[in-house]
Amino acid sequence: MHRRVDTPTPAAALLAAGVAIALAGVARAEPAPPAAAAGRCAAHDELRRPLYGDFHVHTGWSMDAYTMDQRTTPDDAYRFASGGAIRIPPLDAKGEMTREIRIDRPLDFAAVTDHSEFFGEVAVCTRPGSEVYDSVYCRGFRGIGANGEPLDGIMSRSAALYGRTVADHMRMDKGQGHPDTICGEDGARCADAARTVWQETQAAADRWNDTTDACRFTTFKAYEYSLTPRLTKIHRNIVFANDVVPPTPISAADEPEPHRMRERLANECLDAGTGCRVVAIPHNSNLSNGHMFALDYPGASTVPEQAKQAALRARVERLVEIMQIKGDSECRNGMWKVAGGADELCDFEKFRVGDPPDCEDGTGEGALAGRGCRSRNDFVRYALAQGVAEQARLGVNPFKLGIIASTDTHNGNPGDVEESSFPGAAGMRDATPEGRLAGVKMELAISQVASNPGGLVGVWAEENSRESIFAALERRETFGTSGTRIAPRFFGAWATAEGGGGFGAGACESARPAATGYAKGVPMGRDLAPRPGDGAAPVFLVQAARDPGTPAKPGAKLQRIQIVKAWPGEGGVLHQRVVDVAGGPNDAAVDTASCATSGPGHDALCGTWRDDAFDPAQGAVYYARVVENPTCRYSTYECNALPAERRPPSCGDPAVPKTIQERAWTSPIWYEPAPRG
Repeated sequence: MHRRVDTPTPAAALLAAGVAIALAGVARAEPAPPAAAAGRCAAHDELRRPLYGDFHVHTGWSMDAYTMDQRTTPDDAYRFASGGAIRIPPLDAKGEMTREIRIDRPLDFAAVTDHSEFFGEVAVCTRPGSEVYDSVYCRGFRGIGANGEPLDGIMSRSAALYGRTVADHMRMDKGQGHPDTICGEDGARCADAARTVWQETQAAADRWNDTTDACRFTTFKAYEYSLTPRLTKIHRNIVFANDVVPPTPISAADEPEPHRMRERLANECLDAGTGCRVVAIPHNSNLSNGHMFALDYPGASTVPEQAKQAALRARVERLVEIMQIKGDSECRNGMWKVAGGADELCDFEKFRVGDPPDCEDGTGEGALAGRGCRSRNDFVRYALAQGVAEQARLGVNPFKLGIIASTDTHNGNPGDVEESSFPGAAGMRDATPEGRLAGVKMELAISQVASNPGGLVGVWAEENSRESIFAALERRETFGTSGTRIAPRFFGAWATAEGGGGFGAGACESARPAATGYAKGVPMGRDLAPRPGDGAAPVFLVQAARDPGTPAKPGAKLQRIQIVKAWPGEGGVLHQRVVDVAGGPNDAAVDTASCATSGPGHDALCGTWRDDAFDPAQGAVYYARVVENPTCRYSTYECNALPAERRPPSCGDPAVPKTIQERAWTSPIWYEPAPRG
């Protein structure tokens, strides 16, 4: 039974205890905090506070979600995120959704990101009264074959829109376009419907955005750009700051080149002179067959031309989604030309089954179907390091990426990430425990049990408003979590060879470590200030408060905080170093039969670390990773709740982890050497 909360409590209030723990200590005189933006919310913190949300949410208005029997709307999604109950599949005989769910803790903010590619097609095929509603193509999309037989599966029903076979549809490449079968040869029918759907999506966001000084819940206008050539994921979520948005979303069906998509966002939003602001957020790089972070500059053969494209990418794509239901995209052990040894925590929530070949310096296709090679360019850590190399080559870093996470739910239930009560995220496909525990199934080689509940966006913002949250996105003062509500902070500064400067030994005992961090250094998402002199080395202050959880289910204790350093080397080799800076490995354990936890842990952790291996001639990137003690994975809760005779093979499969270590990743801090000469 999915846990229900009859009286929702704002997420920020539940975090108060955890944040207070992190900031506790001996009071000392502190430097003045940064100037705070003028605010309209009653709750306004000049030192900023952690807010949690979800920027990757699909409803029944997305093509794939509809084929999973999902009938939720953007209004349903925002109702759920702010604490209300909604219904999700399976459907009853009347086509009504039957399972009622409610989030365990409301979110602070959310954005519905339905797939823009089929806004119009879904509308004309599912809304009675359309000219093509009763066509064989729309009937096929709704699951009714040409002879009245049922059609099941995403690929079968989406192929029906085009009048294609499934085999032909799975070979679709860039430029697939809109189906003229229902859109007409000029595409006008679907284009008109798409504009209507986009307007309705915006209206839903406005209805749920709290503009009173209570600021209980914030929404953003958004959609997903879903480029999937030959079943390779090269997707972005497009999130706008305010009410000023382009009249039509940019879809991969209309603009199948990511560089052109970025150019259009610049022309139609950022440079339009209208006050439009936007970020594009790559996601599921782990399923991109090396494409997401490949160093491709279409049509640019000279360094100045490439630098121009790199600058555009850095301007538009300021964030990356590191974790979601289709797995973790931070890092992977054993990748081509990655030095520094194995990182034991890189094995976390890996989605692709089997052992695909390494792409090395090439690319492949078909990852969404479990095919093709896997590349270091599929993972955020190595993209960050490669971006440092491009900074040295071009003078611009195309991968200047802050870090977030989200869910990618297709159930219209943003932020529904609690492992012990996960209701699934894929409509009828995982509407039962057996469905959530299934292995490879249906037309795509996707293992349902390899999925997970997904993650959350974290921001440090003065208040819960569109302006304050979006400003945090723009300056990259963000973090991602695997679903937990850890509150991590990360600052960088310089320390002299004699130990002067920096944060000092007492930074963690301060009553306001963040004030010290802002006054003496830079927060996550920024470059270190210019090096102050010979002998100076970077020093970092990192702190985190545990997730307080709920009265019914308190959050887990923290185990450790690590700092990850990455940098490029000779011959295209990328280097990594992982250092424990607070806490460390311990004897904490979990009984997988009962999911009871035991052993030591921390309510809060804080530490400083000086990079004594620092090379002033070498650019580098640093970020923090905060790790909880082990707890039961969602699949373990599911297996334990089933009678032995109903447990599927995955319950006894040693390849399916019984436990997880939930975590948070901060946005990076970069070091750029001074120009030579």
